[in-house]
Amino acid sequence: MQLERILHSQGFGSRKLCRALVRSGRISVSGQPIDDPFSDFATTGLVFGVDGETWQFRDQAYLLLNKPAGYECSRQPQFHPSVFALFPDAIANRGVQCVGRLDQDTTGLLLLSDDGQFIHTWSSGKKRIPKVYDAVVRHPVSDQLTAALLSGVQLHDEPAPIAAASCEQTGERSLRLTITEGKYHQVKRMIAAAGNRVDALHRSRVGGLALPDALAPGQWRWLEDADLAQLAGSDFD
Repeated sequence: MQLERILHSQGFGSRKLCRALVRSGRISVSGQPIDDPFSDFATTGLVFGVDGETWQFRDQAYLLLNKPAGYECSRQPQFHPSVFALFPDAIANRGVQCVGRLDQDTTGLLLLSDDGQFIHTWSSGKKRIPKVYDAVVRHPVSDQLTAALLSGVQLHDEPAPIAAASCEQTGERSLRLTITEGKYHQVKRMIAAAGNRVDALHRSRVGGLALPDALAPGQWRWLEDADLAQLAGSDFD
């Protein structure tokens, strides 16, 4: 693939801008400066540099973000910064989208991709993908609260009660629950329907993939093949 097309596919701007990047001496391939935008390179395993920063060619982007509070999962945020502000321009510009959404005040594991099938699979409520949330609630957790969440609570505009797949108390005012439907504000609405209120909410796992302890709020990383395999797994031990 021609170098200008490689850069364009990876989010570094229009074809014209990518040609200019190469001709201005800002691009290297495998550590060697390249000034011909029409040079051909095999993309498998390709490593290139832009202004001294190293990038690996990826046909499609699969990303994991530890979302901090105060960010909206939208390219057109209304009241808070966009989560896309946490990524380099090249990633934000290559068309990645959030796989589902977290509220601006909800933290934790957020997937992003430019693979439409991946986005559909992992955001579809019909797939019943388990998602684990840690909630801090306003009032002390009671046995009645956890029992109600496990047996099912009635949400407004829902035809039938919605139940958590699992729920356990983790502290005087905290609990961990797993849901599979992914409805709008589901955890907050479920806990409210059970007679309590969420003060803080954190998503710690999607599918078989847990948020890495070493990934600080606001940090992101690529999902590699092993991560994608783990995501598709169902081991919650």
